[in-house]
Amino acid sequence: MPQQKSGDARVERMFAADRRWAIGAVAVLWCLYAFTYWVLMVSKADAGVLLALGIGGGLVLLFNTASIAAMIIHYKRDKEHIYKLDIYYLDEMKRAKG
Repeated sequence: MPQQKSGDARVERMFAADRRWAIGAVAVLWCLYAFTYWVLMVSKADAGVLLALGIGGGLVLLFNTASIAAMIIHYKRDKEHIYKLDIYYLDEMKRAKG
């Protein structure tokens, strides 16, 4: 795999885009859970139901947020390996198409 000077900027752009999408997905998840919980509170759902959903939803949010944070950290540490390989194959596909 040939080394490219311009590859570093491409690696950074690809990593930044992946990080934005991951953070955006977690933000949307938090908003959806908050909206769902709010709708249940407004509809005067049973306190036991709200408690169970609050605990369950809180755990889902905690574990999803932690897993996305771990993924971003892993990608940041190994971005050269991960994205250089992607860039190499993207360039090969472009060359094959002409």
